[in-house]
Formats: sequence, structure tokens, C-alpha cells
Amino acid sequence: MKGSLAKAMVITGVTAMVMGSGSLALSKEAASKEDSSKTSAPMVDKAMPMGDQQQGKAGMSEEMMAKWKEYATPNENHKILDQLVGDWEYSIKSWMSSEAAPEEATGTAQAKWIMDGRFVEQTVQGTHMGESFVGQEVTGFDNATKEYVSTWFDSMGTGMMIAKGIYDPASKILTESGDFMCPLRGQMKFRWETKIIDQDNYIFECYTNDQSGKEYKSMEIVYKRKT
Repeated sequence: MKGSLAKAMVITGVTAMVMGSGSLALSKEAASKEDSSKTSAPMVDKAMPMGDQQQGKAGMSEEMMAKWKEYATPNENHKILDQLVGDWEYSIKSWMSSEAAPEEATGTAQAKWIMDGRFVEQTVQGTHMGESFVGQEVTGFDNATKEYVSTWFDSMGTGMMIAKGIYDPASKILTESGDFMCPLRGQMKFRWETKIIDQDNYIFECYTNDQSGKEYKSMEIVYKRKT
């Protein structure tokens, strides 16, 4: 983690210096064209804050480095996701509408930490609509926006679902929402609820809107940790 943080700081510092140097060069050129008689006057890069000018080629200030480190460091919000890590078996029910009978299937899932404990990556294998199915989800906590963010994509389509939300420690429910492009109905909203039952069991539910705009539960997945 220290290595990746240092690399990110170096990249950011170099970028800031390049942009600052470019702005300074342009400012000098403009001043020279405007009045060549004032060549002895000190040049000031107005595009660059005074604090950054004082830092010069030294790079990022201590305050900037501290903020970056806080942004890049996993914390207690990330630890919540540890409850999802492991090898799982699941059973799924899905509904095409609120009146339809559920389609049922089973499968397996594996979830692991990636990027030095910053994100949880889940890989799912099973069947859906009578065909083999593979899906992948990546979930993390964004220290800048103070919210959980998940992405989902699978072998049944070419789109990606992106959801954002919060975790309630009292109910142990992670609630996320977003919208996606359905090839049949166009833009649609969705809501996900991940309910932690105990260390060996959790339930995932997906809610979408029917043709009338009323929300209904379109999917329920019951996860049980492999023994």
C-alpha cells in the first residue's frame, strides 16, 4: 500500500509541476509581448495558488500528502465488507414481474479482497434462464464521497450496473441504488439491499419498477458460506 501511495503522490506531483511550468511559461510570453520594457518586473503565475508556487519543484505539500493518504487508506468502512469475503453457495429466485412465478437456480460465488484491502471482488458462476452464467461484482467504499460503490457485469449482457449507497450498522443492511439501460424497457432504476444475517449467511435483494412504475422485488439471492 505504501508503494502504491508513493507512486500516486509522485504522479500527482509531477503533473502539478508540469501544469505549473506550462502556465508560468505562457504568463512570461504574454507579459513580454504586452510590454517589453518591463522585463525587470517579477513574474507571478496567476494560474497557480501562492502556496503551490512556494512549494515549487519540491512537489506536494505536507497537507496535500496527508489528505491523499487519508483518501487512499482503507478504514473501518472497508472492514464492513469483510463479512462478504469467502466461498459461498447460493440459491436465487427472480421475477420478471410482480405477478410472475419465480425462476429458481443455484450457483457458487467467491469473494476476495483486491488492491490491498480497498475493494472486494466477487465472481459468480451458475445458471440463469437455462443457460450457464458468470458474473462479477466489485465493491468498495469511496473515502472522498463517503459512500459505498459497486459495479456489476455478467455474461448475459454488455452493460454495467453502477450502484452507490450507505450501510446501516443497526440493521446490518447495505443499501445501494442506481439506474441502468434495459434493452427491452429503456432506462430503469434499481435498488439493492445486502442483508447480513450472520457470519455464514447473507441475503441479496434487487428491486426494480414494473410497467406501471411501482417498485417490486425482482430478485432474491440467499448465500450460505461453504463448509
